[in-house]
Amino acid sequence: MKVALFGGTGFVGSYIVDKLIEGGHVPRILVREGAHQKVRSSDKCEIVEGDIADTNSIQDVIKGVDAVIYTIGIIREFVRADITYESLHFEGALNCMDIAEECGVKRFILMSANGVSPDGTGYQKSKWMSEQYLKNTNLDWTIFRPSTIFGDPRGQSRPEFCSQLKKDLVSLPLPAPLFHEGLVPFNAGNFSMSPIHINDVSNCFVKSIDNKKDYAKIIELGGENVTWKEIIKTISSAIGKKKLMVPAPVVAVKAVASLLDRFSWFPVTKDQLTMLVEGNTCESTKYFSENDIKPLPFNIENLSYLKDS
Repeated sequence: MKVALFGGTGFVGSYIVDKLIEGGHVPRILVREGAHQKVRSSDKCEIVEGDIADTNSIQDVIKGVDAVIYTIGIIREFVRADITYESLHFEGALNCMDIAEECGVKRFILMSANGVSPDGTGYQKSKWMSEQYLKNTNLDWTIFRPSTIFGDPRGQSRPEFCSQLKKDLVSLPLPAPLFHEGLVPFNAGNFSMSPIHINDVSNCFVKSIDNKKDYAKIIELGGENVTWKEIIKTISSAIGKKKLMVPAPVVAVKAVASLLDRFSWFPVTKDQLTMLVEGNTCESTKYFSENDIKPLPFNIENLSYLKDS
């Protein structure tokens, strides 16, 4: 199959490129000017130079393909640079959906996120909006909602959860914060996530392309539940460190973030903290079993890439 891939130079998209090629598919990737070097195995891909804000570029990518995968996403926005959740998670996605329908391409796979909500943060709301739009099209759609994704980012330009935690928390000569709600440190650091390896995420996307059982389904993707405290401890062990951890009221950190998160050097935003302490868990055992996927566990061995990052 020929598959249009939006977000093919990003963290998730680059692994999907690998899986597509392994499966005998031909990825057709939208690439911004000057970003050609980010495409893996570019000799086995079709490259279209353009921008997600340009509908002509989108049409050039989609016309004549068998399926569309949309993975474009950001973890923080910079409004002054027009890098926003709404423009990339919603407007770009809906333009791809509309053009897919116009071009007669039926299969459409969207990467959303676990925990999306119409009343959530800007990130959560924009993902929810794109889901709602897709569900009301005539496309053969599938929506994947991954929990926290981990794995080798294969380059500093691709944000990855554990690499960011290593850089911004674990490697610093300060105690790591065990965030908690309220002023009393009850259950500090005990909110949980379901980390899933990038190899498993990309495998699910590619397996789903011609799997009619996935049509018109929202599928959550996650591994075993792990607490924030366990995540910090595992990352520390993976890089050979013992990290002191202390309770930290999230309300105080949010107050600082609300003042400084407009600056790119500040490591976390107020919205990211909100989503973090909400937790991010899901149950995917049945889906993995039905599709013969054995998810890689969140452990020291599978975090070995952190030693070199």
